[in-house]
Amino acid sequence: MNARQRKQAERALRGRYRQLQPGLNERAKRLFVASEAQALGHGGRAVAHRATGLAVATIARGLVELRTHQAGVAVLDVKRVRRPGAGRKRKAHEPGLLDALKQIVDASTVGDPESALLWTARSQRNLVGALADVGYQVSQRSMGLLLRRIGYSSQLNRKKVEGNQHPDRNAQFEHINESIRRQLAAGNPAISVDTKKKELVGNFKNNGTELRPVADPQEVRAHDFIDETLGKASPYGVFDIEQNEAWVSVGINHDTAEFSVQTIRTWWLEMGQQRYGHATSLLITADGGGSNGYRLRLWKRELQQLADELHLPMHVCHYPPGTSKWNKIEHRLFAFITQNWRGKPLASHQVIVNLISATTTRTGLLVRCRLDTNAYAKGRRVSDRELAAVDLRPHPFHGEWNYAIFPTSAP
Repeated sequence: MNARQRKQAERALRGRYRQLQPGLNERAKRLFVASEAQALGHGGRAVAHRATGLAVATIARGLVELRTHQAGVAVLDVKRVRRPGAGRKRKAHEPGLLDALKQIVDASTVGDPESALLWTARSQRNLVGALADVGYQVSQRSMGLLLRRIGYSSQLNRKKVEGNQHPDRNAQFEHINESIRRQLAAGNPAISVDTKKKELVGNFKNNGTELRPVADPQEVRAHDFIDETLGKASPYGVFDIEQNEAWVSVGINHDTAEFSVQTIRTWWLEMGQQRYGHATSLLITADGGGSNGYRLRLWKRELQQLADELHLPMHVCHYPPGTSKWNKIEHRLFAFITQNWRGKPLASHQVIVNLISATTTRTGLLVRCRLDTNAYAKGRRVSDRELAAVDLRPHPFHGEWNYAIFPTSAP
C-alpha cells in the first residue's frame, strides 16, 4: 500500500472501531483489530495501531490467537477474556500482606501499646500509611477490599455494656411485671414515668432527616450555644401502660422531684381520674435515679402530698441501677416522640408541645402535652422530721426499690 492508501485504510478502520468499541470487551477488541490488520496485509499492524491506539504487541497476540484457531490448533473460548493466569495479580495474593494488615488492625483494636494506630482513627488512609511503613504499597481503594477479606468493616458503637449488674436484677424485673399484672387485674392504673433528654429550644440542628425540596435544606444555627431567652425544655412523661396513653409536661425550669410529682398530678386531673374514678391505688414504675430516684427524700415527700390529695395509696417500683432503658415509657413513648420531630428544629416551646401532641403510632398511642411554666427550686432539702411524717411502707423484697406511701388523712 502506498501512503495515500494507508491513510484511507486508517480512517476507515478508525471509524469502524469507534462504532464497535462500546460493545467489545478486551478480548473482542484484540481479535477485531487483529483481523483488520491481517486483512490489510503488509504494514497492517502499524495502520491498526495508529487507528485504534492498541499496542502493537497486543495486536500481535491477537494475530497469534487467530492463526492458531484458523489452523485448528486451538478453539476460541468465547467465555474467557484473558488466558488463564493473565491480568494484574490481586494485592490480596501478595505474600504476607493480609497477615501484616490483620496484625496492624488487631493490635489497634485490642489496645497493643506498640501499635501505631492505637490513638488514631483507624481509617483506610492511616492503614495505607501503616502498611507502607512495613514495606507494602497499597492504594486506598484496594484497602477497602483487603479489609473485607480479613473480616473488618466500618461500624458504629453499640450501647450494650450496662456495668456491674445487681444480683437481684432479674428478680426485680419479675417483681415489677407481677406488680403491674396484679394492679391491672384489679382495675387500677399502672403508669411508667421518666424525664426525656433535655432539649435546646431555638433554631438549632436536630438529628434526622425530613422531606424538603431538592437542594433546599433547613438552615439552622452553626453553633449549639444555649439561647439565654429560650433556654432548655425538660419533657417529663407519664405513660398509662394499660391504655397506651400518655401525658407530657414540658418544663422550662429545673427537673426536680416537685416537677415530677406535679406532672403525675396533672396526668391524674386531666386523664387519669376520668378513666379510673373508682381506683383504690396507683402503681408507679420509675427509674432508680434522676428526679424520681429511690434515694430522693423530696420525691417521697411529694408523693405523700399527692397521696393525701387523691386519697390513694402510691405503690412505687424502681428499676435497678443501670437498667433505665427497660422502663416502658422509653420505648413506648419517648422513642416515637424522637422519631416524630426528627430533622425539625425545636424553635420554641410551643413547637415542642405541638410535636409531642402529634405523636402517634400504629397501635393507637394517644399523647397530650402542655407547657409547665412553674418555677421549681433546686437543692430543696427534706429534714428527718419531714421524712418521718411520710407513711412509707417498704416491701419485703428490696424495700429501697419497692414501697408504698399511704394517705395520712382521711378522705
